[in-house]
Amino acid sequence: MDRLPTLRQLQHFIALTEHLHFGKAAAAVHVTQSTLSASLKELETILGAPLVDRTKRSVVLTPLGIEIAGRARALLAEAEDLAQTARATRAPLSGAIRLGIIPTVGPFVLPQALPQLRRKFPVLQLFLVEDLTERLIMSLRDGALDVAMIALPFDTPGLETYPLIEDAFVVAAPRNHALMKAKTVSSEDVQAEKLILLRDGHCLRDHALSACGVRAARHGDGFEATSLMTLVQMVDNGLGVTLLPQMAVEKGLLKGTGLAARPLEKQAPSREIALVWRKGTLRKREFELLGKELKALMR
Repeated sequence: MDRLPTLRQLQHFIALTEHLHFGKAAAAVHVTQSTLSASLKELETILGAPLVDRTKRSVVLTPLGIEIAGRARALLAEAEDLAQTARATRAPLSGAIRLGIIPTVGPFVLPQALPQLRRKFPVLQLFLVEDLTERLIMSLRDGALDVAMIALPFDTPGLETYPLIEDAFVVAAPRNHALMKAKTVSSEDVQAEKLILLRDGHCLRDHALSACGVRAARHGDGFEATSLMTLVQMVDNGLGVTLLPQMAVEKGLLKGTGLAARPLEKQAPSREIALVWRKGTLRKREFELLGKELKALMR
């Protein structure tokens, strides 16, 4: 039988793909540079082809190296699944979980949820990564994350979803704005205003546009924000009106501003907050338990 790559060799190779420097990669996996170099050469011998092009100044992945890197990450993620699944059989939520979360959810869920999760599951290790949805999903597929909390709808092929809560949109504007005089706001009135949203790349932008029926080309006059806090400050300074997730408003996003919020007249599609993970993972039961706990806390 032909020799097979070891997990150790794959770990060393992945470290090199992340750092593109032998010294930094060796330090990251706590081995000497010569050990890492020998491990990579042995891996290339087993596979029968070079994975990196070495020069004095840089390390560049070959086309095969790029393909092997993706598969190696998936194999390492499966191996980690095996180990964590075994630990979870001894006690629920007792191992390490790498949790990704989008920035329009994290600040309004984590401060309340994390302390309660720590009290109930004291040996659970949650490693958090905040990023945009598309990059979180890429990290899930590459095995860099175990599970992620995102907002749907979003295209998630190859992933399982666990719904947590529905998060409606509200219209936010200065308290003396005409829209704030009524108890609810129609989508037609919103479309007549200068609507400021988060910039492209934030799924909240697309969900907000869908919620009030505004076409992507009709809003903002060039004003875009990179975070909800910036968005609120722009509206507070009279640059327009916006749509905010109800979750953020309930957690005090408008505190200290001169803004008010009103629900949409006809409740349009809201965003759905959900946990997602790779289909086929051995840790499905553990992630479902995490989802159950988060769902109860978020309610």
